[in-house]
Amino acid sequence: MEEGLFISICVPAYQRTDYLKRLLDSINIQTFRNFEVVITDDSTGPEVQDLAMRHPLKSKIRYFRNPSTLGTPENWNEGIRRSKGDWIKIMHDDDWFSGPDSLRLFTEAIKKGKALFWFSAYTNVFPDGHIKKIQINTLDLNALKKLPEILVAANRVGPPSATIFKKDPSIEFDNRMRWLVDIDFYIRYLKNHPPAEYIPLNLVRIGISSSQVTRSSFGNPEIEIPERLMLSEKLDRTSIRHIRVFDSWWRFLRNLSIRDMAQIEQSGYRGEIPGFIPPMIGRQQKIPRPLLRWGVTSKIFMILYFLKSRRYL
Repeated sequence: MEEGLFISICVPAYQRTDYLKRLLDSINIQTFRNFEVVITDDSTGPEVQDLAMRHPLKSKIRYFRNPSTLGTPENWNEGIRRSKGDWIKIMHDDDWFSGPDSLRLFTEAIKKGKALFWFSAYTNVFPDGHIKKIQINTLDLNALKKLPEILVAANRVGPPSATIFKKDPSIEFDNRMRWLVDIDFYIRYLKNHPPAEYIPLNLVRIGISSSQVTRSSFGNPEIEIPERLMLSEKLDRTSIRHIRVFDSWWRFLRNLSIRDMAQIEQSGYRGEIPGFIPPMIGRQQKIPRPLLRWGVTSKIFMILYFLKSRRYL
């Protein structure tokens, strides 16, 4: 392995060798070559190892079979722990680089700038073949630089495969989470290593499928409620004073139809509940459900409540 290894491409793998081959093929053609590929394998069979050992990229691959299945996101953490590079480039096995210069462009941005966390534009690729290019606008980027907690309103960074960051062993993905695990990591990393910087080029392609954990978790109160409140334990409590963060909590309660505190307890969450949650639930209880569910009137009620209550937040 090269001395002064720059990038570790960490691939948490599980069985899907067709997708994994596509990813490895896209890595093999990269013009920037100072990298290693760390595959941590949750599979029980030999398929992933066989592919890694016969692929043309095999001289750069370090393969590890996990003794027991780690799952998401602990398998991500395992890859990072096994890595030897200064920078971490997670690539999920169903994602791949857009072109041969993707890694070079990530590297050039890093060397020209001072940031320790970078993310790029990316392209979502759906099962039927249609694509959607995802970029962040200047307003959202500036908001992210000022307040990483703004990510609770919307994940404008994107999936981990769109990021690259300087290795920091003290910050891991929270293995209690499935749905908000990436947002939680980004916020904690950026609070320690601000700011995030952006590359406005579509450097990775993201394979979209209904089996993805984040998609299957959406709308499930037994996942969303505990994870959202676990995340709140780590947030700067003053972030609720930002209207977009406030609105995200309003929508969270509305979308899951949380009308009393008992529903939070029924979800399995046993930690601390932010002080603004009970009165926000109480406010929504007073609004007829049809009006609360309609986006326009809900937004009006939210703004009025925010203006009335922000001095106490």
